[in-house]
Amino acid sequence: VQLQASGGGLVQPGGSLRLSCTASGFALDDYAIAWFRQAPGKEREGVSCIGKSDSSPYYKDSVKGRFTISRDNGKNTVYLQMNSLNSEDTAVYYCAAPRVGRGCYYGMDYWGKGTQVTVSS
Repeated sequence: VQLQASGGGLVQPGGSLRLSCTASGFALDDYAIAWFRQAPGKEREGVSCIGKSDSSPYYKDSVKGRFTISRDNGKNTVYLQMNSLNSEDTAVYYCAAPRVGRGCYYGMDYWGKGTQVTVSS
């Protein structure tokens, strides 16, 4: 199970980015998929998670109303649309998944390489 996060970059405060999580060798729609981030000097934190059924995704309080997680099963991709970005969102973002059959509130078993998001003017 291999995951890959992409779509990061440098964006001005108030701007938007869309991150993508793609998979090699397996169907993402069989898994809950989560986004985590880690800022310099800080612990990794969960940002959002979408279960296999797509109902009631989880969002960290500080990103509610700004970030949206979604799936495109045809493209075997999970997206994290990030709007109204601010400096507190600067971090390396990772996508991750628990083993098949487990939901968002289990520990993650599979991790992709991260993508850097920098919010700066």
